[in-house]
Amino acid sequence: MPFVHIIAIFIVFIIHQAIDKRVGEPVGWSHMSKLRSVVFDCDGVLIDTISSWRIIHDYFGTSSGEMLDKFLAGGISDEEFMADDISHWKQVKPEIHRDELMRCYQGVKLNPGARELVEALQERGIHVAIVSAGVDLLIGSIAKMLNVDDWVSNGFQYSDDGFLEDEGVVRVPAHDKAIMVNKLCRINGFDSSEICSVGDNHTDLSMMIPGSMFIGFNPSKEMAYQGFRDAGVPIVEGHDCRDLWPHLFSGDDFPN
Repeated sequence: MPFVHIIAIFIVFIIHQAIDKRVGEPVGWSHMSKLRSVVFDCDGVLIDTISSWRIIHDYFGTSSGEMLDKFLAGGISDEEFMADDISHWKQVKPEIHRDELMRCYQGVKLNPGARELVEALQERGIHVAIVSAGVDLLIGSIAKMLNVDDWVSNGFQYSDDGFLEDEGVVRVPAHDKAIMVNKLCRINGFDSSEICSVGDNHTDLSMMIPGSMFIGFNPSKEMAYQGFRDAGVPIVEGHDCRDLWPHLFSGDDFPN
């Protein structure tokens, strides 16, 4: 067989090997240059609760009702949604102290593997952050528990005596989390291609700034599934955070 034909066959073999390897890789990872930061949503991702707001509703026996659907569809602002939630609670108890709100979160648990995943990422020198539209009373305690590098979330306003006022504090717009992800990049000198965000809701897709990667994790609503499918992002079923590892590191198993 002529030498040229041998070379041609060898090249075809190498190409097929590369294609086979690519097929086995998690979707989208090839767009990443080098992973330097993972940005997590918190509710439903790092902790075993779908909403830190719902926990307070459960405590007072109230509900967001149709306002939640309007909010998720982008029909009302974060400020309007938060004020409506607060008004429901105050109808039950006009004076609510900050300490009582904090007690609402007793018993909230981490999702399986959350602590291990954060520790393993940081052992690789990867910056770990939380960008959440949840309640800072809970998100801050989770951030401290996991020893993440940075975190930001929404919260409340209080009187000088520590009682809940009528308006919330919006730091992370639920439909525009990119504001905080971009800020994180500027502060730390990250390129967008070095960032991967993780969320459980379609609104979390707003964390996926241009050039970055996103992983849909543990979606509980059809709206979230559909949003992730439409965006073409990887979806991790279940709530074990360690299952994110193969998508972050090209099919690698989680370290023992």
